[in-house]
Amino acid sequence: MPDTTGIPYTLHTFEPISLKEMDAVRLLDRVDVKYMFHRDLLQDILQQSARDYRVLTIAGSGFSRYETRYFDTPDLEMYLQHHNGKLNRHKVRFRDYVDSGIRFFEVKLKTNKGRTIKDRVKQNSPAYRIEGDSELLLKEKTGYDPSMLVQSIQVNYKRITLVRKDMTERLTLDFDLSFLFKNTNKHFPNLVIAEVKQDLAARSPFIATMQSRYIPAHSLSKYCLGIAVMNPGIKTNNFKSKLLHIQKMCHDNL
Repeated sequence: MPDTTGIPYTLHTFEPISLKEMDAVRLLDRVDVKYMFHRDLLQDILQQSARDYRVLTIAGSGFSRYETRYFDTPDLEMYLQHHNGKLNRHKVRFRDYVDSGIRFFEVKLKTNKGRTIKDRVKQNSPAYRIEGDSELLLKEKTGYDPSMLVQSIQVNYKRITLVRKDMTERLTLDFDLSFLFKNTNKHFPNLVIAEVKQDLAARSPFIATMQSRYIPAHSLSKYCLGIAVMNPGIKTNNFKSKLLHIQKMCHDNL
């Protein structure tokens, strides 16, 4: 099933931006606002955004493939901290930029000030092992030891990255989302997860677009969504309203 019908053409109407140019707007310490909407709205929303944003373009393509492997304790302590609303919580992952062949080990911190701080080190080994610089980063930022963690879930998706023309904001739109958990795969073809990333919670043209369409902000990470829908019996009651919203919006059986 083609999942980018019309989108490549629309992305070609954007002014492109390269990875090197985008270094000025990495926003590793940032404020995030997330939205979820149906795939049928994506092309129209992109058309509405072309005036204010540039699109990250690699090898002529306006979207890229991502593979992310998350690590957690065997009892999913990091997931449960997020579910229970604990602040100063972490996520630990390997992220593969499939089309460019680049991999990073990353540690994300969500602070009690509502900010997201990401630290990462580039990986050259083909294995997904937390060792060397990755181990040092893990211990420094989280207090976890690699022996305490196991791979918990794999998340695959395509991403469109938009950068505001004044370089104050980065916007990602993730689609064609799938989860791999213990050899079981679940695909969400109708779900788009958008995330606005800013140094400060300033006015954003994309947020204005969401408000004009009465699309509310929803904060549910891809990691927590994947664990919640792929791990029967895990605690999900604090995510129930968001899971029901996704099911109703996308007509997917969670």
